[in-house]
Amino acid sequence: MSLTKEGYRERIVDGPIARNLKAFGAVSLEGPKWCGKTWTALHHANSACYIASPENNFQFRTLAILSPELVLEGESPRLIDEWQEVLPLWDAVRHVVDQDSRKGRFILTGSATPPRVGVLHSGTGRVVRMHVRPMSLFESGDSSGQVSLENLFSGTLRTTRIDGATLDRLIAWTVRGGWPGSLGLDEESAAELPKAYLRNVLEEDVRRIDAVNRNARKMQLLLRSIARNESTVVSHRTLRSDMLEDAGESIHVDTISDYLEVLSRLHLMEDQPAFAPGLRSSVRVGKSPKRHFADPSLAVAALGATPEKLRNDLHTFGFLFEALCVRDLRIYAESFGAQVFHYRDDAGREIDAVVELPDGTWGAFEIKLGANQIDEAARGLLAIREMMKADPTAKPPEILCVVCGLGNAAYVREDGVMVVPLTVLGP
Repeated sequence: MSLTKEGYRERIVDGPIARNLKAFGAVSLEGPKWCGKTWTALHHANSACYIASPENNFQFRTLAILSPELVLEGESPRLIDEWQEVLPLWDAVRHVVDQDSRKGRFILTGSATPPRVGVLHSGTGRVVRMHVRPMSLFESGDSSGQVSLENLFSGTLRTTRIDGATLDRLIAWTVRGGWPGSLGLDEESAAELPKAYLRNVLEEDVRRIDAVNRNARKMQLLLRSIARNESTVVSHRTLRSDMLEDAGESIHVDTISDYLEVLSRLHLMEDQPAFAPGLRSSVRVGKSPKRHFADPSLAVAALGATPEKLRNDLHTFGFLFEALCVRDLRIYAESFGAQVFHYRDDAGREIDAVVELPDGTWGAFEIKLGANQIDEAARGLLAIREMMKADPTAKPPEILCVVCGLGNAAYVREDGVMVVPLTVLGP
């Protein structure tokens, strides 16, 4: 029997995990703290070892340090939780998998990417890495999932009337975020978890990841600057200038790079890569990624924003809503092997989200909070497609879609552009 916790909500990633356990000796689940990695792993595990548990004076950690192979003994799949606390465990797992042809031996979980020092082998072919994110609206029960992202690429979209989400609900979901521990809490209590998360990062995680003492004040300024620039392409120098306005003290660009690397290793940040419409396309496209927090609620917390402030600043909330949509699009897309990018060319044309299938087919998605913005978004998508059709080296998008926040129906416009409210979208 699996060790599934009572009250566990099934996740979209459960399917890919089950498939990978049949194909690989071990699966490594990576992602930010509190996103539900351990509970998800337990759903698939038959035994477990908690390396970071303080039980009996951290006995599992001590045992793993003394003799890593001993903590690997147990019924398969065996969960090794927070394995990066004892780096030799990775190579111990890889060695066991090498010696045993059976699949699905181990599930590893980690909330920080360890340094290469201490890990001798990448695990390629033996250990598959999977990213676990906070919950999408479909997983938290706030989207009906009536419209499948995957099915959109086959042209399947029936007109679907819905009771559209209110602005207050969209703001509440963004402030709460997709943290499993927040579900069922009142809005005020749910808003406290992302704030506590950032405090924990500044006070504990940043130091523990590599035992380097960093300036917590400057790190806090960086988090606030990234939040101000959520869902945009922003350079290190721009972040530095933004921080200087608040700090009034010198901050070197190399310091920014170091801090961003740490935040990435903690899975706190996740870039949205730039997209090129063809290997030989003559269209000059930007190569810089958009920056996102792992969950838009962290951007809200870093800004010190409240629901009332966001209602009074819809320009800022528009960027946060885009981050909410990109988070969900990533979760849905990865369930069927697709990836999410963004597009920007030298003529200033942009696409908020590009979903590319494994075969290279792709769709262009504009994200708009209000229904009154749909016409403009559709015109922009159509113009980009026509531009790419005129370029023999570019591959135009297969589908065009506007994902909206305040719509009351999913439908296909007369010009062929799909319109899908976020609250009906699913994998």
